[in-house]
Amino acid sequence: MVQRFAAMLLVLLLLVPTGGAWAAESDMARGADAAAASAADGARGEAAGGTIGSAADAATVATGEGGPLGAAGPIEGVPAFAEVDVAADGDVARMEGCSFAVEGFECSRTGSARDIEGKSYGYTYRLSGPDRVAVGNTREYAVLFVPRETAEAFSLANDGDGIEDLKALLAALDSNFSAGVAPLAEQDVWYVFAGTPGDGHDASLSVGGVTYTFGRELTEGHFYVTVEGPDEAFDVKAAVQPAQMASARLVAAEEATVAKAAGPLESLGAFLATMDYSPLWVTLRTCGVAIVLVFFLGLAAAYFTLRISRRAQSIFDTIFTIPMVLPPTVCGFLLLMALGRNTALGQFFQDVGFPLVFSWQATVIAAVVVAFPLMYRSARGAFESLDPNMLDAARTLGWSNGRIFMKLMLPLAWSSIASGTVLAFARALGEFGCTLFLAGNQLGTTRTIPIAIYFEWMNGNTEATWFWTIVLLVFSFAVILFINLWSRHTTRYRQQPRPDGRSPKPRRQGRRGGGRRSAEGGER
Repeated sequence: MVQRFAAMLLVLLLLVPTGGAWAAESDMARGADAAAASAADGARGEAAGGTIGSAADAATVATGEGGPLGAAGPIEGVPAFAEVDVAADGDVARMEGCSFAVEGFECSRTGSARDIEGKSYGYTYRLSGPDRVAVGNTREYAVLFVPRETAEAFSLANDGDGIEDLKALLAALDSNFSAGVAPLAEQDVWYVFAGTPGDGHDASLSVGGVTYTFGRELTEGHFYVTVEGPDEAFDVKAAVQPAQMASARLVAAEEATVAKAAGPLESLGAFLATMDYSPLWVTLRTCGVAIVLVFFLGLAAAYFTLRISRRAQSIFDTIFTIPMVLPPTVCGFLLLMALGRNTALGQFFQDVGFPLVFSWQATVIAAVVVAFPLMYRSARGAFESLDPNMLDAARTLGWSNGRIFMKLMLPLAWSSIASGTVLAFARALGEFGCTLFLAGNQLGTTRTIPIAIYFEWMNGNTEATWFWTIVLLVFSFAVILFINLWSRHTTRYRQQPRPDGRSPKPRRQGRRGGGRRSAEGGER
């Protein structure tokens, strides 16, 4: 019995490998799989012309044995960047022992899927210039592009410390801009390659069927990073989930100036001196034109609905009020469908040089549509509160409808009309969704303060976000204070009677009606 048991045990030991042998075999299998996958990626990059070196180089980098910069295989994550010295304004970083520094750092947290000059390029990001190091971060990996001249100037290679230093510098700067998205410091998989920026294959890298191309001049003087799928039906944003695109210039370490934090007053002065105030002027100009149109359209609509039948009143009142209850994005979508270039009306205005979409005119249209219901409801409520007998009496005296409106209705309803005008102005001032849908985000043309707040926050510019938020708070406070003071001034006659029984109205000077001179017993 014992002999049979010993024989079975011996057979098992011969057939089953030991733990070390099994682990070694598994490691070899995993290494082979990784090499094969990396070689496939390298082959894809080579097919796209975006890598320097062969697929074998990609496999070498994937297994951690080093290789020339430009291999398409993934490399390990970001080292600790606690020793990185970052400038106070967050655009320069330098590290002890590193021969180069990063300056002019920029980060875009959102790209665009819009066609450029009628052609689709997938998902695009703007670059300040073609000679910039750029890194695109996604949910699963990061793609780092280094211009070939920059890589040669600073002797960057995948198997050296230069790439690790570059990743640490970029991750340290990105930490100030990555609120709400995945930071580069937490990215484990990096694809690093070098090439000549432009439309050539040398600037492209393919990862899992998605092609990244850096430094493309799609319009004159404007450079982009494009992220394209295998075909136009491929949804890059949904499949890749791009988080942010960062770019910077590499300079010699001794040339970089890492500015330290200045005092509060100096920092405020420098911030205000470099601030772009175009959203303020665009907003004020838009609201100024819009409130004039809203004022007259609201009065006309309110007067019109009072002179039609009850059934027609219900229909028109619903039409005039519905923008107030619809989400602004729905209003913007409907306007875009009605006034876009694909409609006869939109194409007509486009041909005459007065486009109604993605232009300053579109910001005015959006503000008018969302602010109009407030003016209309205020004016109609004021007109309905007037005594109809008084209006009939004016008609018996031979007054025309126009004279009754100008001399009687408008003065008596002016308090509510003024309040409605101010509320409409405030609504136009804070409009966001409809304007973004219809007019877009064009700096100096259609970027209003609410749109600036959103995109400054998305790009990590917290200081500018706070600035524009405070500006809107000040405007809103002034509007509400004005309404309260105006209402108190125009409703004094509604105050409670004084304890002595006299009217709260101010005393009149001189004679009163009927020949009465005074309350002291003058002749009647």
